[in-house]
Amino acid sequence: MVTNSRVLLLLLVMLAALLLAGCATRSPARTSDLCSIFEENRRWHKQAQRAEKRWDSPIPVMMAIMHQESRFQARAKPPRNRIFGVIPASRPSSSYGYSQALRGTWDEYRRESGNTLARRNRFGDAIDFIGWYNHKSQRRSNIRPNDAYSLYLAYHEGHGGFNRRTYQNKPEVRNVARRVATQAERYDRQYNQCRSRLERRWFFF
Repeated sequence: MVTNSRVLLLLLVMLAALLLAGCATRSPARTSDLCSIFEENRRWHKQAQRAEKRWDSPIPVMMAIMHQESRFQARAKPPRNRIFGVIPASRPSSSYGYSQALRGTWDEYRRESGNTLARRNRFGDAIDFIGWYNHKSQRRSNIRPNDAYSLYLAYHEGHGGFNRRTYQNKPEVRNVARRVATQAERYDRQYNQCRSRLERRWFFF
């Protein structure tokens, strides 16, 4: 009887872990509302605050970039190429996760940041990656921390490409960067209205 009780308890613990894992990777219900995103997941807010403090990158800017890259989907990948428009082929890049970071750039981040166990499908690691990349853009390309338009261009084109202005011949990329800038402004207005509420300490008994 004792053995059966232990097995039942173990199964319940495993089920709870699976349910929690599912909740952790589910994308927010309202991705265009920053207050709603953070109210739905307070842990994300704490993790975004840490990234903001560490890398001097504003939360609305980082979240606007993530919104554009993955719509907050933990396992987002670029769509596969199609042979003759029908047959699935390889994916165009190794982009993956919340930040759509390339494998090589992610490895560079893990070495430089010291976050050696970081995973691309964990929000806390992904938001820290975006902050890290924006910080490098500030230094390498002299971009202001709140210039979401230029930061996204550097994020998409790479620092070398941004400095060579490769985006000038890519109107579609500039249009996306403008959407990111608009989203960052919207997030900033929303965040100003709910930041103090989100920063209140919550206690669970």
